[in-house]
Amino acid sequence: MIPRYLRSFNTEALDSLEPDVVVAGSGVAGLSAALHLSRFCDVLLLTKSDLQVCSTRHAQGGIAAVMDEHDSKEAHVRDTFVAGAGLCDPAATAVLVDEGPDRVRELLDVYHADFDMVDGRLDLAKEGGHSARRVVHARGDATGSEVENALGRALRQHPRVKVIEHAFVVDALLADGECRGVLMVDTRRNAMMTVRSRATVLASGGMGEVYLVTTNPPVCTGDGLAIALRAGARVADVEFVQFHPTALHIPEEPKFLVSEALRGEGAHLVDLEGNRIMEGVHPLLELAPRDIVVARMVEVMKETGRNHLFLDVGHLDTEQLVLRFPTIFEHCLAAGIDFRRKRIPVSPAAHYMSGGVVTDLDGATDVPGLFACGEVACTGVHGANRLASNSLLEGLVFAHRIARSLEGSIGLEKRPAPVRASYSQRATGPRVSSALLRGNLREIMLDSVGMVRCERGLREAREFLEENVDVLNTEYLGVEGMELKNLYTVACLITTAADLRHESRGCHRRRDYPEVDDWSWKNHTDMKLTGGRIVAAKRPQPSRTAAALRI
Repeated sequence: MIPRYLRSFNTEALDSLEPDVVVAGSGVAGLSAALHLSRFCDVLLLTKSDLQVCSTRHAQGGIAAVMDEHDSKEAHVRDTFVAGAGLCDPAATAVLVDEGPDRVRELLDVYHADFDMVDGRLDLAKEGGHSARRVVHARGDATGSEVENALGRALRQHPRVKVIEHAFVVDALLADGECRGVLMVDTRRNAMMTVRSRATVLASGGMGEVYLVTTNPPVCTGDGLAIALRAGARVADVEFVQFHPTALHIPEEPKFLVSEALRGEGAHLVDLEGNRIMEGVHPLLELAPRDIVVARMVEVMKETGRNHLFLDVGHLDTEQLVLRFPTIFEHCLAAGIDFRRKRIPVSPAAHYMSGGVVTDLDGATDVPGLFACGEVACTGVHGANRLASNSLLEGLVFAHRIARSLEGSIGLEKRPAPVRASYSQRATGPRVSSALLRGNLREIMLDSVGMVRCERGLREAREFLEENVDVLNTEYLGVEGMELKNLYTVACLITTAADLRHESRGCHRRRDYPEVDDWSWKNHTDMKLTGGRIVAAKRPQPSRTAAALRI
């Protein structure tokens, strides 16, 4: 059973903060939400580490948006639908594509993001799954860093935003069925406190750390997903974990991402003998949707008995590539790989969860007062497989919509009464150390619930989780222990959803059910916590209406 709270507490014995809105997370979604909200209310932004330690900073590719007269919003919608393998929500996708260009212009005109330009126009790149050049980028392969810097500069100058770094959000606090704030720990002072707020925004990022090999920074332990679940919110489609095809294959953690834009400029994905592996597999070759590329890579690696493949740029103007991708070049060079002379060793790594906490078009969850945006949310735009560079766009668009939906109500509402709650947990203790259990959990998730799944592997994962369920009843006071409990919870969610879906679709691939089954499985996998147990149900996929294609 999954307990309601992560650790023991009594609100009456804790100090309290009282912003209008609390935002958990400092990636593009969290920073954007805080900035938009600060125009009409006081905001407290909590970030687990330093302000700019997040997945956004690692995002190399860019932001996909229709910014060129030769492109169209209808084409962007279609590309998103194709990548999403039949499960993209039409209304959410239309919102994403329609409002995306305004959010990019806002980054340029309001926050002064320094995007790459050519002759006074945005230098647009093409990435996997896109039918046109529509990816905005900065310094070639440092888009995430530039967006973080631009939003961070604005946030630090804003008087209505207070930031607490090294603040671990433990759980959402509810009263009368509504979210009234959060329980948090200031890890630098080792002090727990409550945060009372009229609205709570989860923008806590992803869960890549649940896998042994990931491109995500170590802070991505699925905290927001676990918090929302324990608070009573629905989560959906968590079986669709996207593995990025081209992580640099060297011993480092997290894995360095070799941007898809490199393939967009013509890099070939090849085996040890130099044979292109995507020929005859998909008309877009190396620029096929990521799930298709990863599936082919897994197949070739299994056939050849190797654990990696290569990116070959030898046929291109490598000196120009050095200028276009300076971050990639320098990182590879530091690892002894000069891609002007050697092929780049690459292998897939856990990268992004297409599902998450279910929200409406304004970021609201099933729990009144609790909102979510960014990777932690399931808006429906990604379906079964995220289209490249739609993630930063989603964070920008839906953070803005959350703020817009709250404007006019936050300042008028009467401040809610203090939340009085307490919880006491027995300390049974796991049979192994938390560090060892975390490593074992990540390993079995990669081996059994990773890129390709089957009943036998999923059964092994279920047995492992059942054998170590005592971890949920252990009183951990430190962040590492609380992260472990969140990782365990997320692993249970992914394993449950993957075990339930008897087909292969998008990022979810099963050897024992290799085909797409639209008749039985063109639906979403919703999960909630009922009596401490995960209960799953199917939810029909909305029809693709004509309106969704006529932006």
